[in-house]
Amino acid sequence: MHTKPMLFSLAVLALPLLSIAQAPKPASAPIVAGKDVAVVPTESGKVRGYIHNGTYTFKGIPYAKAERFLAPTKPDSWTGVRSSMTYGPVCPMDATTSTNDEIEFSFQHNWGYTNENCLSLNVWSPQLSDSKKRPVMVWFHGGGFTAGSSVELPSYDGENLTRKGDVVVVTVNHRLNILGFLDLSAYGDKYKNSANAGLMDLVASLQWVKQNIAQFGGDPNNVTIFGQSGGGGKVTSLMNAPSAKGLFHKAIVQSGSYITNFTERELTQKVSAALLDELKLQPNQIDSLQKISYERLNAAGKKALRKVAESLKAENRPAFGLGWGPVHDGSFLPYQPSEPAAIELAKNIPLLVGTTKTEFGPFNPANRVADMESAKTALQKRYNDKADSYITAVKKAYPETAKASDYMDVEIGFRVGAIRQANQKAAVAGAAPVYTYLFSWSSPVNDGMYKSMHCMEIPFVFDNISRCEEMTGGGKEAHALADKMSRAWIAFAQTGNPNHKGLPNWPRYTAENGATMIFDNTSQVKNHHDKELIEIATGKPLMTATR
Repeated sequence: MHTKPMLFSLAVLALPLLSIAQAPKPASAPIVAGKDVAVVPTESGKVRGYIHNGTYTFKGIPYAKAERFLAPTKPDSWTGVRSSMTYGPVCPMDATTSTNDEIEFSFQHNWGYTNENCLSLNVWSPQLSDSKKRPVMVWFHGGGFTAGSSVELPSYDGENLTRKGDVVVVTVNHRLNILGFLDLSAYGDKYKNSANAGLMDLVASLQWVKQNIAQFGGDPNNVTIFGQSGGGGKVTSLMNAPSAKGLFHKAIVQSGSYITNFTERELTQKVSAALLDELKLQPNQIDSLQKISYERLNAAGKKALRKVAESLKAENRPAFGLGWGPVHDGSFLPYQPSEPAAIELAKNIPLLVGTTKTEFGPFNPANRVADMESAKTALQKRYNDKADSYITAVKKAYPETAKASDYMDVEIGFRVGAIRQANQKAAVAGAAPVYTYLFSWSSPVNDGMYKSMHCMEIPFVFDNISRCEEMTGGGKEAHALADKMSRAWIAFAQTGNPNHKGLPNWPRYTAENGATMIFDNTSQVKNHHDKELIEIATGKPLMTATR
């Protein structure tokens, strides 16, 4: 994705500093709310939030508006004070109609309510308009580029992180799936930005931060973007977007180093052509797409993706990864991530990147083997005559390995992606530093079935252990590790270096040292600790495997 000049630029308006009227509150009152409480001026008008446990909280603030498939523009202004105390709508997506009970217990999803007018953000701050320049941490949610929201998980709440680090936390909703990434550029200049509209929303949110966050106690010149899974993919995408340059200054990618190439326009335009065919529309009827229901549009989009994938398969062309997501459109994303010009864009951005030890392994019932004999049988199907060597390498990389299922659950693909991204960054002469981590702490909940699964580290980063007890167990060890991790993320947001007194020295990563902070009850730095394991699993030398 390469950003074309945005169709709008947010003008810097002279906003009078509003003295915050706040009714005195008894120390025992966790909530303070009222017409003169937590009122802040923004470019579009005044907003009113509330105070929870001393933290100023604002939810559902519009940062932009957009018609379907068009670039975002400035939000409408309003008079008076806009109440901003509850989360805004989430982007329409496939409805959740069933869940796995044991897995859902740990996640405790909040699906929110949907509306295409979903360009809103949430802010947590220790203090308002006090001239103190606090680091700003902008969170992009997971769910790939098709699902999720800023309210989806309880771990996304920014209050504890704000209080812990004297930082301002922002979380963002934006357009997803077919609404954010349908490439209609072949059908006229009106839709030239449609392919990456969902990412342009994120740039608009950062422009809002630049123009308004000082009123909320934040420093617009010290902004860190961070995200997990799809959110990490969004961070990576914006590191490759010229229009985002200067809007953020540090980047954190959590379990999201999976983007090696943006989808080429040749394919995305085939998808849009297949969509029109599915809906029996002619190119001169393209504007009809703005009016049909989301449900009909979404269903047709899925069929179009399948049709293009089948045609590629018939041509013996790989269709892996074809779906809604960032597009190499020549404007918003003018380069592929491996091109020198793309790497140069983010050269001066410090990067923190890592994964969890087991990621998706615990979700797979086939991995829940009862004994080592069963584990060996399963691993032989994966690795043939290398199964025994693989088992030995797992134990070498992770001496704490005990259960038979532990050998099944170790994640390789995401870890390789993180090393690849770190290597690419570290290889650039004079570039800002990169630090890598691996989260290996295992949850005790539900007989330990969750281990260090995908999303497990988020409550630790946000210091939300108690808020996420179904996932973390809420015990002393979890709280202790959350303190270490959240302070590392805060230190990185402050200075670009995650080191603090609660951790052993964390050196910057190089391809030669392979230095990785392993977060567990005893956190430690290891160098290339899983090199042998990766090489056996991928069948390639480490450097080749991560290219």
